[in-house]
Order: sequence, then C-alpha cells, then structure tokens
Amino acid sequence: MRAAETMEDLIYLYGLVPTKEMAEKPLPSYKDFDGKGEIYPIKINGITAVVCKLDSQTYTEEMIKERIDNDMDWLQEKAFHHHETVLHLSKLFTIIPLKFCTLYKSENSLKESIQSNSSRMESAFNLISNNEEWNLKIYCDDKLLKKEVSANNPAIEAKREEISSLSKGKQFFEKKKLDQLIEKEVEKEKIAVSEAIHLHLKKFTVDGNVKKTWGKDVTGRKDQMTWNSVYLVSKTKVEPFLEQIQQYEKDMKEKGWQFEATGPWPAYHFSSLS
Repeated sequence: MRAAETMEDLIYLYGLVPTKEMAEKPLPSYKDFDGKGEIYPIKINGITAVVCKLDSQTYTEEMIKERIDNDMDWLQEKAFHHHETVLHLSKLFTIIPLKFCTLYKSENSLKESIQSNSSRMESAFNLISNNEEWNLKIYCDDKLLKKEVSANNPAIEAKREEISSLSKGKQFFEKKKLDQLIEKEVEKEKIAVSEAIHLHLKKFTVDGNVKKTWGKDVTGRKDQMTWNSVYLVSKTKVEPFLEQIQQYEKDMKEKGWQFEATGPWPAYHFSSLS
C-alpha cells in the first residue's frame, strides 16, 4: 500500500471557485502545467478546486526548487502559464487564486486542506465576489518635481535667505546643506502627494493596500516609481475609480507625474490563504 501511495500523482492547484458558479458555467478546456493534458475540477462540497496532475517522480521537491533557482527560462514559462490560466478563470468565475507551484501530495490531502479552511475560504469568496482587483503605480520626474519644490517650499526659501546673509566661505558649505534639504523635501513631497491620492482613491473602493515600490532596474523606466498600491473595487465603481485616476493624470502630467492603472487582476492581494 505504501509503495502505491508514493507513486500517486501530485496535485497542482490553480485556484478555488464556488461550486455553484461552476455548476452554472462549466470549466473551459485549458492546457495543464506540462502542456500534455488539461486542467480539471475537483468538487469539495461548496468549493471546487481547479487543478492538474503532475508526475511525482518527475516533479520532486528538489527538482522544482532547482528549476526555480537556476532555470530562468523554465520559471518564466511556467509562471506565465500559471498566471494566464488563473487570469482566464478570473474572467469567468469568482476565484481565490493560489500562488505559483502550490502542490499537494494527493487529492485527499487537498480535500483535507480545503475542508479544514472552508470558513476562511467562504469569507474570501464573500469579500471578492462582484469586486475586481486593480493596481496603481505612480511615477515622478525627479527633475521637474525638484524644480517645483525648490521654488515653492517655505523651508527651502528660509534656508536660502539664511545663506544669503553669510560670508562667501560659509555659503559654500551651507549650499551643500541646501542641496540635501531640497532632496529631503522632494522625497517628503512625493510621499505626501501619493498618500493623499491613495486616501482619496480608497473612497471609491472596498479596500486598498500599499505595496513596495520597484526600482528602475525592474521597471525599465527613466522616471522613479514613487507609489505602488492595490485596490479591491466593486464592479459598479470601476468606471468612476479609473476616471479619477485619469483626472489626476491630466491635472499633474505637466508637473512630471504619471499614473499607470492596470487590471482587473485575480484577487491575489485580497483572498490570500497563506
């Protein structure tokens, strides 16, 4: 019996869908993780798991870790497959999306996990049902903002007046301090403006969270990402939410601010079961 269990296929979990939704709309045909078979549903009472099988001898824990750490082409291909599959499903169903490479040793272990967490999953379904996840990234041209802050900031103006009354020798060192003050005030302005926008946008949403910003090496852009946030928006409020972002873009573009709203995405940030 033990030998048979060790040969059992692994279960790769893409996401969880309310069973009643899948009863109304059957699961479309999508290729599985290997591209050889298809994904399929496993009904567990009121929750249906969307999964595929993986050969347990081929996909060992060591093999997967090795590939993730050292095979970028494999990782990009498989992560893209996972993302696209979940994205397609999210357009058809209310889905709790699972992270890339969420694996179970058997169907039984998957069923046990879902049954023991069913109340949390039902709460997640209630939260994300009829809502969409949207991401907003805000970028800023530092040179333009520095010019504006330098010309209109009271603390900087006071420092300039202080320097003008000093001797030439002392002015040299104080001007360095002025440059540091300008940099500091620019950063404060970025955060203050972005936080105000975030708080205003939350009025259009069910919830909103701040994420870590990305560096230029990741974005590939010349301007700096100053803000990165994610929102859960009612489908009835998506249009005014996006219109408000467009208005910010229109009003602030000349000052070097740019806004990048993307979505709707699977609700990874508002239905996490980790």
